[in-house]
Amino acid sequence: MSLDDSLRDSILKAIPNLRAFGISLTGNVDRADDLVQETMLRALKNIDSFEPGTNMSAWLFTILRNLFRSEYRKRKREVEDATGMYADSLKSQPEQSTRLEFEELRAALDKLPDDQREAVILVGASGFSYEEAAAICGCAVGTIKSRVNRARNRLAEMMSIDDLDDIGPDRETRAVLTANRN
Repeated sequence: MSLDDSLRDSILKAIPNLRAFGISLTGNVDRADDLVQETMLRALKNIDSFEPGTNMSAWLFTILRNLFRSEYRKRKREVEDATGMYADSLKSQPEQSTRLEFEELRAALDKLPDDQREAVILVGASGFSYEEAAAICGCAVGTIKSRVNRARNRLAEMMSIDDLDDIGPDRETRAVLTANRN
């Protein structure tokens, strides 16, 4: 890419005004300098789209303003967290224990009789009502309720679940997950 001297001079001449405009938009000298630098890169990359004889400064200011607006829209979606407090409030359960529990559940389901496994999956996992599950299985509603109850009890026994606190994260993990809730 060759840039003739008059084009280069008009670009360089616009830099102080672009910088001042950038500072007025961002309120931050460093961000303004970054914005001007990005404007220069875009202008040089797209110099072929500049129409000779038109106002170079206006073209550069338009690029800068569009860059600022794009950056502004992007930053609006970001959460500023200078102190790290927001990040500290975000917690998630470690994946490995969830995966292990899922594998344990899958193995326990495989040990259930077919009719109980089918009933508990239809009602518990697929969200069908007892009536819908009974229609799918071609049996009475009471039979489905009985199969689901037996399956749940058997799964709880195989997975050593005594109460609802035994499901999900262990006590230590639950303590960490709930620690900073104030």
